[in-house]
Amino acid sequence: MDDSWKEVFNTVKTLEPAKLAIVKATLPTVLEHGEEITKRFYQRLLGNHPELKDLFNQTHQKIGHQPKALANAVYAAAANIENLSAIMPALEHIGYKHKSLNIKPEQYPIVGENLLQAIKEILGSAATEEVLDAWAAAYEVIADAFIRMEDKMYKTTESAPGGWAGFRDFVVDKKVPESSIITSFYLKPADGKAIASYLPGQYTTVNVEIEGEEYRHNLRQYSLSDRPGTGYYRISVKREDPREEGYPPGVVSTFLHKHVKEGDIIPISAPSGDFYLDMDKQIPVALISAGVGLTPMLSMLNTLVAEQPDRKVYYTHAAINSSVHAMNDHVKQVAKNHSNVKSFVIYQSPTEADKAAQNYDKEGFITLEWMQSVLPKEADFYFCGPVPFMKEVNKALKKWGVPVERIHYEFFGTGGDLED
Repeated sequence: MDDSWKEVFNTVKTLEPAKLAIVKATLPTVLEHGEEITKRFYQRLLGNHPELKDLFNQTHQKIGHQPKALANAVYAAAANIENLSAIMPALEHIGYKHKSLNIKPEQYPIVGENLLQAIKEILGSAATEEVLDAWAAAYEVIADAFIRMEDKMYKTTESAPGGWAGFRDFVVDKKVPESSIITSFYLKPADGKAIASYLPGQYTTVNVEIEGEEYRHNLRQYSLSDRPGTGYYRISVKREDPREEGYPPGVVSTFLHKHVKEGDIIPISAPSGDFYLDMDKQIPVALISAGVGLTPMLSMLNTLVAEQPDRKVYYTHAAINSSVHAMNDHVKQVAKNHSNVKSFVIYQSPTEADKAAQNYDKEGFITLEWMQSVLPKEADFYFCGPVPFMKEVNKALKKWGVPVERIHYEFFGTGGDLED
């Protein structure tokens, strides 16, 4: 565990032995019904407190990502309640998400009440008063850990040079189309004052007002796609069109693309996140992205050439074809100007124009054999993109024998499991 969190976990509440035994005994039952419980929890919570809807991505609600992620998080926390520091990376990841959404301590009891009622409704007679009392106590321990951890995060962010709490108004200085589906927004502080630095790979949360929405549903996290120290923040947003039946369009991404103009104001949170480039190393870096997963990679790439100009960098990007490939010219120019940078492009279905121009290095999908032919095994690997792509990259790196401590990745949205 990072030394900076020791004082937090040393003061977290503990669960009395009798209640701990009940929680441990009922864990398998809770796991078995985990997604049912969390689906019911969200129904109750957002039905009773619709004002909280803007904290949750409604697309992820509809396609089931959020209930599954919550079920996994609740089970992991309960299973490790005697030593929550054992799952510190997972807790820290959630804590940063909560900080970026400006989650407050007074919201935790509301969540706890609805979660316990969901457990009672789904488990029925198995959820005795004794069981519910034990799980209520367990939830208090978990909530206490998050509240203490997030309090430290808030204070650290607010006290940093240029830092702030909550949301701060930024002006859209420039709006730049990068491809047919990705647009960049350059954001500068409306008050003209300094802005907080950040680690390449981190994100900000935008808080937009969408006319006609009773509850705003408007908080979305977007990776910062340029290096720190520029005087602006840049987010590069993919317009999420409906992909299949039951998969609604992205409310916020569509609004940003269609309605937000240069000169408009967007409130955003201070940068946050636990996925970022390790600048203390000198070993080669392999950046691997697909689709809009390129956004944190661009921040890392631009930072590396500015601050570690001698460090070897290998940047691979996968896209369907050139029509949806954003920032390709920028990456090519970086590689041309910096001898330490090599870039590669993979097109799943190149157009006839792509084939004529020979503007890609591989057709189809990324594979272990291809990575072994162009990337050094002794590198730090960072990757981001659609979950199926990330699973393939992760599986390939593990098969190659790359140590887990040199494998780093970021999920957009609610996260998931690369091992299933």
